[in-house]
Amino acid sequence: MNTELVKKLQDCFYERYGQKDAKVFFAPGRVNLIGEHTDYNGGHVFPCALSVGTYGMIAPREDDHLRMYSVNLSNAGVTNIPLQKLRPGRTRKWTQYPEGVFWSMMEKGIAFDHGADLMFAGDVPAGSGLSSSASLEVVTGLMIRELYGLSELDGRELALVGQAAENVYCGMQCGIMDQFASAMGKKDHAIYLNTETLDYSLVPLLLGEYELLITNSKVKHSLVSSAYNGRRMECAKALADLQKVQGLQELGSLCELTPEQFEQYQSGITDPVNRRRAKHAVYENARTIRAVDALQKNDIVTFGKLMNDSHDSLRDDYDVSCEEIDLLVNETRRIEGVAGSRITGGGFGGCTVSIVKKNQTPAVIAEVRKKYFDLFGIEAAFYRVMPEEGAHIVVQ
Repeated sequence: MNTELVKKLQDCFYERYGQKDAKVFFAPGRVNLIGEHTDYNGGHVFPCALSVGTYGMIAPREDDHLRMYSVNLSNAGVTNIPLQKLRPGRTRKWTQYPEGVFWSMMEKGIAFDHGADLMFAGDVPAGSGLSSSASLEVVTGLMIRELYGLSELDGRELALVGQAAENVYCGMQCGIMDQFASAMGKKDHAIYLNTETLDYSLVPLLLGEYELLITNSKVKHSLVSSAYNGRRMECAKALADLQKVQGLQELGSLCELTPEQFEQYQSGITDPVNRRRAKHAVYENARTIRAVDALQKNDIVTFGKLMNDSHDSLRDDYDVSCEEIDLLVNETRRIEGVAGSRITGGGFGGCTVSIVKKNQTPAVIAEVRKKYFDLFGIEAAFYRVMPEEGAHIVVQ
């Protein structure tokens, strides 16, 4: 727990809303170890929750208004809106995420008989691709469940509500992975999730002499939202083409195909760009299945190689990397003691995730930091991490 940030949140909540001794809630960001852009293609993903995320506090109101304030964005002031005026596309400011959660719940038939005062504070690095938006959605859902007594909303439901908020209210066509990892994460484990069925298992992340290293490029190219939605559309078009092929009429998602089946039927995808997008989804799903199997056999070398293959596919077939990220990955990989390195998240900037021998981590950080700064004039940030708990109450 970030005790300094929690204290700041509590003090600000009392100052703004006059409420004292309210509970503090937390939902984490996530890093995805492998399985990128498969979650909206019916495939497998392998994320884990992080110690950074979004903290929130909530108190009831007597009227039907929502008041929302972010400690991180104090210059934006307090947003005040009646519940009945929530509409998709109403705003593109940060409040679209908590607004979307309320709206999504109302769309599910949940009636709110009063409004609420909400306040948030986060320590996910901005624009890092570590899912600050999902953590904001999930912590909002958790607070709503507590305040309104909606005990029927388990972690899985909170993840689905958060995804619906982002898809419809915010217009970002993300899959379920980010919200699921934030809601359902477990300390020292990663989540092996079938995004088609939502079946999942918690896999111990036992890396032995290795550890996870996240490198924040501190760049986020502006095309990320539109390009992300574009990639999803390209995959949908590829699937539609395949469904016209004899024998594939019942194909429900790209990731139902094995790589061998894709090679057999890929000519049915008429557009070569869409064909490359589909190839990534199919092969990435297979890589993820193999990687989790390797991890369970303590084969970190194979897991790392599959991470490398994942990045190369994201760079070449899915076209979601960028020169800054490629440099971080390439420079990290060439250092002894690195099992694998890849981009993580939606792409076009953000972070890389690497598996590094613990005794080599200081050398990796020093060498990559210098090379990156020399080429781009940007001071990269590095985080040595282990999986943490999913959404929970941190102060009762």
